[in-house]
Amino acid sequence: MNENELIESARKGDRKALSDIVKKYEQTIYNFAFKICRDKDKAEHTMQETFLSMIKSLDQFSGKSKLSTWLYTIVSNHCLMMARSAKGKYYTSFDDDEAVINEKEISDWKITPEHLLENNELKELLDKAIQKLPPDYRIVFMLRDVEGLSTEETGKITELSVPAVKSRLHRARAFLRNELNKSLSYV
Repeated sequence: MNENELIESARKGDRKALSDIVKKYEQTIYNFAFKICRDKDKAEHTMQETFLSMIKSLDQFSGKSKLSTWLYTIVSNHCLMMARSAKGKYYTSFDDDEAVINEKEISDWKITPEHLLENNELKELLDKAIQKLPPDYRIVFMLRDVEGLSTEETGKITELSVPAVKSRLHRARAFLRNELNKSLSYV
């Protein structure tokens, strides 16, 4: 069955079709939730809440966008609600070794221990800077620069106009650049 047929079958109560949709997207949803929340338990909770929301509102999915775009919207909303309820705590970062499911490690003989140390230090600085971003900017940054979605897709997911996405992305990048410059000037 193609995705549209799966969705229609799931709407009619076909548990296998629903299970197939969940299996198809669980890794993507978990990885994105982890990048935003930066915590395994919160990412798993967000993934479960996302699929629960999907099941409850599958009839509302219009099919005008991809199912993955709709699911990113749900994840983003759940992450924003969690961030707002945490009052000042932010939960984000780039990929963590534990976060990415089934990611293959590639050995590169050109990488020396010094390069690894420098990369790890830079990653740590970037993680700290991303954690300081407000959740609304963080989600736009993660969708565009980490997940690689288009500006239009990011706008649909976040319910923002294309200019608003571009503005938030520009501000997020400028903030991160300034944070990294400050951190690197002390090193």
